[in-house]
Amino acid sequence: MVENNKEQEQQHLDTIIKQISQAKQKLQRSIQNAQADIADINRTFGDDVHIGVGDDSISMAGALSIHQQQQMLAERNNAWQRSRQQLSVLQKLEKNPYFARIDFRELPSGKPETIYIGLASFTDSQNHFLIYDWRAPISSIYYDGNLGRVTYQTPDGEQAVDVFLKRQFIIEAGKIVSLFDTQETIGDQMLLTALQNNASTKMKGIVTTIQREQNQIIRDTNSDLLFVQGAAGSGKTSAIMQRIAYLLYRYRKKLTSSQVLMFSPNMLFNDYVSQVLPEMGEQNMVQMTYLQYVARRLPQVQVQNLYEQFTDRQQHNFSAVTKLVSDLAFFQFETHYAQRLNSGGVHFRNLYFRHKVLISRDKIAEIYYGFGAQYTLLNRIDGTRDALMKIVQRKVSTEMRKKWVQEQIQNLSPEELQQLYDRPDQEFKNGDEETRFLARKLVLQAFKPVVKRIRHNSFINSAATYYEFLKLVPNLLNLADYKITQVDWQAYVQRFVDYWNQKKITLVDVSPYLYLYDLITGHHGDLTMKFVFIDEIQDYTPFQLAYLQYNFPRARYTMLGDLNQAILTHDNSQTLLKEITHLFAPEKTRVVQLTHSYRSTKPITEFTKNLLTVGEKIIPFDRQGDLPNIKVAASATTMFQETTAQLRQNQKDHYVTAIITKDLAQAQNLSQRLRQQKVNLTLIRSENQRLAAGDLVIPAYLAKGLEFDAVIMWNATAGEFQPQDRQLLYTITSRAMHRLTIVANQELDPLIAAVPHKLAQWDFCK
Repeated sequence: MVENNKEQEQQHLDTIIKQISQAKQKLQRSIQNAQADIADINRTFGDDVHIGVGDDSISMAGALSIHQQQQMLAERNNAWQRSRQQLSVLQKLEKNPYFARIDFRELPSGKPETIYIGLASFTDSQNHFLIYDWRAPISSIYYDGNLGRVTYQTPDGEQAVDVFLKRQFIIEAGKIVSLFDTQETIGDQMLLTALQNNASTKMKGIVTTIQREQNQIIRDTNSDLLFVQGAAGSGKTSAIMQRIAYLLYRYRKKLTSSQVLMFSPNMLFNDYVSQVLPEMGEQNMVQMTYLQYVARRLPQVQVQNLYEQFTDRQQHNFSAVTKLVSDLAFFQFETHYAQRLNSGGVHFRNLYFRHKVLISRDKIAEIYYGFGAQYTLLNRIDGTRDALMKIVQRKVSTEMRKKWVQEQIQNLSPEELQQLYDRPDQEFKNGDEETRFLARKLVLQAFKPVVKRIRHNSFINSAATYYEFLKLVPNLLNLADYKITQVDWQAYVQRFVDYWNQKKITLVDVSPYLYLYDLITGHHGDLTMKFVFIDEIQDYTPFQLAYLQYNFPRARYTMLGDLNQAILTHDNSQTLLKEITHLFAPEKTRVVQLTHSYRSTKPITEFTKNLLTVGEKIIPFDRQGDLPNIKVAASATTMFQETTAQLRQNQKDHYVTAIITKDLAQAQNLSQRLRQQKVNLTLIRSENQRLAAGDLVIPAYLAKGLEFDAVIMWNATAGEFQPQDRQLLYTITSRAMHRLTIVANQELDPLIAAVPHKLAQWDFCK
């Protein structure tokens, strides 16, 4: 019966591929014609422009001709771009048209229907759907329900159907490799086939294996905050990329990819997911790290990078003070403090012109605080800017009579003179009029830097204002309530000053610093952004998340992460969800828990979840494999030899290996030793690198969100990790898909040694 089904389905597939091929050829001809049209318009453009007789201006007819040509060119270009995108979709469909079939009838009395679901929609010449896009409303019945009665949302409301066949396909190069009839959402055979594939330097958008709980995330259109807590390997990031593709499809007439912003853990991850949306026929969203977002606001100051954050964290600088300034309570406290600035506390800078004080900081303060109590901070800064611009305008006439201006006029070259004139043939009544004209031009030009500083609010001394705020905190807050002493606070303030004097700022400080500046200037960020996605949420502070909401006030938020993998903010991670939900209306907040882990084999997942105190919440997928291998060597030399031997074995088994170290120093040292032994691999030392194909060495803090065929955890020796590094150990070991090896020298880390021995293969190497 299965063979008959397979034969019939192959005949249907052949018919569909033939129609796709014909549509592709037709589109290719259309693209060639569009290219020819564009070339023809460009070639004849000059011939169609008519110059007026007797002067150098373009005639009305000529201007109209230019406008028409520009319109035609824009239309042809748009048509060409659309056709190119359609062609890209058809080329993908030709290789793998669809992955599922559903037979159903609409209730209560509809006729039986059959639909096929694929990466994108495809219709015949009469616009009958031969393939439905996986994001279409009707496709949700494939992901959400079993056989029998299923409901799905349509533009006209909820529709019920009776599903009596669910068939899944694995198609390669136009041939059905296998098909499964299943009652489940996604059959285990389908999942198993996908999960047995090797890792890649680019993440793949696997829409064929979306699970029911993931589909609920993807199609959520009601929540202002969708918070996804998921175990390592639970498909969080995959579901979110598919959610972005779904939203772009659902709101395609009023949402563009430039209105979707994703904050990712590092630049390596950006590169890793860069092909997911294009594979689904969508343009990539705006993507950056939080560090990039805040650092671009302070181009003259070096913001603490990922390596420095991790080092800071490992040196136990996470104090009660840092916890306070990272909390939502401090965000609210700073918001209230800003109201005090209406009566004092804002510091200013002198405005200089030609190396002399033009407007003193005292004069600026007098203007700023000269406005009445009814002025808001925004009105106050606007009024100050206007007043300063008027002062500059009054200074222009005075400055025009200065000696330096006359000297510059006399030294102007003919070319410089022409640049100052409004037009080449400009005439003046006399020499005095020309001199006044040139003097005014030169003075206005000289005042441009001052005007720019005024417009950019550079007359505010942000650092001094923030420093003043920090000094006042002990008078406004009872520090003892936060287990902070006066000495602790003074040391923290001094660290800010010391860093700032070196033109540096920590990532913990930069958000409160920028927020106070934004409150003073009325800066509210981007009002056009509609969706904001934040990955690896566990490494954010509540203050940072509140600051992002302040900067994107009209956006809906999707936050995802694994609170068990907080390696930068672990002290905050368990209360993070509670803090975040205070930022959004409860009725518009949805929390989704993904407990099934798909990335690793069952033995690896069983081992890694036992590193956690809440590991029982993680459910492994039943994919069998080898037990994790723990090698405890008799010496550092033996540990290195065991590592190279395991690397060779992995290569023999066609597994790409990531050797993950605790920090960058270990990664650099190990990489150098391996190269001396002629071992070919890539050292990932910075988030700005791309993931190279082949084996690599990478520090743990750069491995977040990535997955590898095989992982060797380097130097899991007692004393290398601290008791609070439990989450870091989990992050390292849970990167492995098919094989996990842990190497240690003489004595294993106690957190790993505490995992039940039956969950690993132990090897004591002499």
